[in-house]
Amino acid sequence: MNAWVLNAPKAVDNKPLRKSAIPLPAPLADELLIRVRACGICRTDLHVVEGELPVRKTPVIPGHQVVGEVAACGTSATSFAVGQRVGVAWLNRTCGVCRYCRSDRENLCEAPEFTGWTVNGGYAEFLTAPAEFTYPLPAGFDDLQAAPLLCAGIIGYRSLRLTGIGEGAVGWAGARLGLYGFGAAGHVVIQLAKARGAEVYVCTRDRARHQALAAELGAAWVGGATDEPPVKLDASMIFAPAGELIPPALRALDRGGTLVLGGIHMSPIPQFEYALIYGERTIRSVANNTRGDGRAFLDEAARIPVRTHIEIFPFEHANEALIALKHDGIRGAGVLVV
Repeated sequence: MNAWVLNAPKAVDNKPLRKSAIPLPAPLADELLIRVRACGICRTDLHVVEGELPVRKTPVIPGHQVVGEVAACGTSATSFAVGQRVGVAWLNRTCGVCRYCRSDRENLCEAPEFTGWTVNGGYAEFLTAPAEFTYPLPAGFDDLQAAPLLCAGIIGYRSLRLTGIGEGAVGWAGARLGLYGFGAAGHVVIQLAKARGAEVYVCTRDRARHQALAAELGAAWVGGATDEPPVKLDASMIFAPAGELIPPALRALDRGGTLVLGGIHMSPIPQFEYALIYGERTIRSVANNTRGDGRAFLDEAARIPVRTHIEIFPFEHANEALIALKHDGIRGAGVLVV
């Protein structure tokens, strides 16, 4: 089969992925062999390819927003049928026995595997994945529309839950939510939040693509990355990997507000005054996702329905897709057609 292989981390402008002919993978007993139809282009792929995440497997095939169809089933993978359309996400496998797995916190598993980082991912014609960590996909999304839901959507959903909106004193109706960075995750989250009744305030640096899309999707206000929104916010999320956004995001929070950091990697956070978190303001990170997050999100996305805005890249242009993502050249989410 053909696959894009990373032999050593390098800046994406140097086109480090190499198209290679490699053997077709064989599924283990609990795995599926999946023929890949589409794979979303995610900022985490950039972190893997450029070495901002430590090397865990070499060589490795990136990609973790995979849509495809089951080509073969392992002997114990009986929950899916050959030909069924499925999705594969970032969390590839957990140990199932550590204290986190046993307490419904498998996203914090002590011995996890991750698609496109510690095991081969979806920049390929085929991949294998555990059946228990593979998702059936709602019929309302075609292959290309579905791909960004499998990381940008799922992580955005978990980030939204961790804001605390909808719990206690702050309900969804009229809640004020801030989004810093407006790429693949942001453009899904705004649809979830607005469907629940929130007002969304977007801070992002790109006017031509990201700010325009935020306005198109119904943001109550759109400004630059460090601009101060016109109202105090109940909660905010940062999706851009930029630590310098934390102080301005804290300044925009109302008392008791929560700032959720939605990325797996972030540049250094500058020093800031204690006053920015006084008033019971909270900063918290998001680590991976649970399968429960994925299932709940896909159900809600189908009900709304969420509509992903995508830019399509042919399989031959995997390196160019990553370059476009790095330089803010994608409006919404990028998808590689396999």
